[in-house]
Amino acid sequence: MENPAPALSSELLGFAADARVLIVNCDDFGLDEDVNAAVVECVEQGVAASCSVMVPAPAAAGALQLLRERPEMSFGVHLTLVCETTRRRWGPVAPRASVPSLLDETGELFAPTPGGRARLLTGARTEEVEREFRAQIDVVSAAGLHPTHLDFHCLADAGRDDLLDLTLALGAEYGLAVRVWLAPGLRTARLRGLPVVDHGFLDSFSLPLDDKAAHYARLLAELPSGLSEWAVHPSTGGANSRATDDGWRVRRGDYEFLTSPRARELLAEHGITVIDYRPLQALWPGPAQEADRSDLPLPEGTGRT
Repeated sequence: MENPAPALSSELLGFAADARVLIVNCDDFGLDEDVNAAVVECVEQGVAASCSVMVPAPAAAGALQLLRERPEMSFGVHLTLVCETTRRRWGPVAPRASVPSLLDETGELFAPTPGGRARLLTGARTEEVEREFRAQIDVVSAAGLHPTHLDFHCLADAGRDDLLDLTLALGAEYGLAVRVWLAPGLRTARLRGLPVVDHGFLDSFSLPLDDKAAHYARLLAELPSGLSEWAVHPSTGGANSRATDDGWRVRRGDYEFLTSPRARELLAEHGITVIDYRPLQALWPGPAQEADRSDLPLPEGTGRT
């Protein structure tokens, strides 16, 4: 008699059925120098396990240098099709003339507002998204770095079914896992036998600003068995960040908790194991396997992260 398939992704990764496993990933690495400093501290001295670099962002070159100096640091590529705020704008990595459907009337990527995301997702041509995604991944590869996964900035599961399909194909081509967390995408990934989160995905921008440490403590106490993920957004919140980043209070609160002794105490108290994306990457398909899995439909969705 054959053994039943594991019920949880954490079991696919080799954990016991009752294990509480958590990915703590610092998004937006490369946004600015305060974010860069905080991310490194949260991974090296705090409880975060990995990060995601945002290649079009102003401090991306500094983030890539920090990663070159830390070959042991696990990281992904934070695929970016919109800017961070209406006051902090940037353009694509690919030549502007090659990705016109991704740009607003100023020639920059769209603002991360509901209207900006809607305009992007309505008009973005799939081949131009692929061109931009490849350009962002290739910048990282050209720096001699080896990411573990792909995830998305301000879009949940890429925002459109064809774009998630594209990203899964790129993940297979480059040998990377992909962050998937909306229900349709989770169903599809599980049909493919891929490890994805077993429970609700947390974006730290969704938490209340007041008494944030208490909210994190409660979430850890209530963390269910299986694989969960937190997308956190730490920053030291210096003067320059406060002048340009509308979300600096969110980021400062994340930084304070993730580097606190209490965070580590809570993980030990509740028996929670924090991992990065390397165990998932090992089970996601490479080019040879993906050819046999390319006929399954993929979903639509939007969000922040």
